Amino acid sequence: MSDPTIQTFCCHHTGNREDLAVRIMDEFNTDSYNSVCLVSSTVGILGSIYQIYPDVINRIQTGIGSTRGRRIIIWLAVADLLASFGVLVRSSLWLRFKNIMPLPDDDVSVLFCSIVSAWTQYFYTVTWFWTFFYAIDTWLTIKGRDSHTLLYHSIAWGVPAATTSIGLSILYIPNAKCHNLPNVTSAIYKILPNYCATYLPIAMVMIVNPIMYVLSSKDVEMAVAIPLAQFTSKERRVVDILRLKFFMINVVFYLCWLPNLINGILLWTMWFNMPVKVIITIWYIMALTNPMQALLNALVYRKWNTNKWMYVPSMSKDIHREFHFYDEKSPLLGSEPPRLHLSPIPPSINNYATL
Repeated sequence: MSDPTIQTFCCHHTGNREDLAVRIMDEFNTDSYNSVCLVSSTVGILGSIYQIYPDVINRIQTGIGSTRGRRIIIWLAVADLLASFGVLVRSSLWLRFKNIMPLPDDDVSVLFCSIVSAWTQYFYTVTWFWTFFYAIDTWLTIKGRDSHTLLYHSIAWGVPAATTSIGLSILYIPNAKCHNLPNVTSAIYKILPNYCATYLPIAMVMIVNPIMYVLSSKDVEMAVAIPLAQFTSKERRVVDILRLKFFMINVVFYLCWLPNLINGILLWTMWFNMPVKVIITIWYIMALTNPMQALLNALVYRKWNTNKWMYVPSMSKDIHREFHFYDEKSPLLGSEPPRLHLSPIPPSINNYATL
């Protein structure tokens, strides 16, 4: 998982029982925690490959590039793959050597822990920015505006590099000592920047993305209704399925990253009266949900069928006829006029079937 609390464990410590990190380790089953991380990161890697594989095959077979929305999803999957790989390596070695928290004079473990933590935090931060840009680009697509690929890449890869470097440099440099700080002010200056570098991008996506998808849903409704000058059951089904897709994308992000925000809030509001068992429970939830983002993304970002009955795709013909929605009659009096072709939803919005 990607969490600033775990990253503080990479620091040197004195073994003082008053240190919160040491008290947490006394009640923490590191083997079971690392086993959860190992399984979830493996699933995350498989989910990322599941996302990337069709694009590679399509390029080999046809030589045709992907749509703009599909390209964003691929880069999101690549970042998820590398982040899950970092969690996999860290949990595997921690299971092997049993030293989540380095010994007081163990410089090698401190170096390894800090490098893997930086790797994992960087690539997860990249996923948050690509998630943000997918929502922005969806809205731009519906508006008929151009994508800004170069800007997306510059921000998605550059800003996380800066925030991760600054946050972890303040935490670890010069001597990787972030435990038993003399006062609260020292803790704020030493530890808080890394928390901000982690949690502010998550909060940004949680606030901005739902707004962008609400605006996109309204624009889709207009784009579908205007060519026909009416809004019947056929058009309504298209809009409702896309709204459901947008909703599920937000649900997945909240499911994967809300526990991290809750953990940060508890740590900074209850620092002197920390509910250790609650914190450990949240860590297990994060260990499960953070790497699972890749698999859940593969489910929600894939193409959602707007032409067939979406809930029962394998139903028989008789049942299908029973549940089939017939198009509403024209709002004008008289017989149904010839139907115009429904304006196609831009492929970068509802873009592909994963396999």
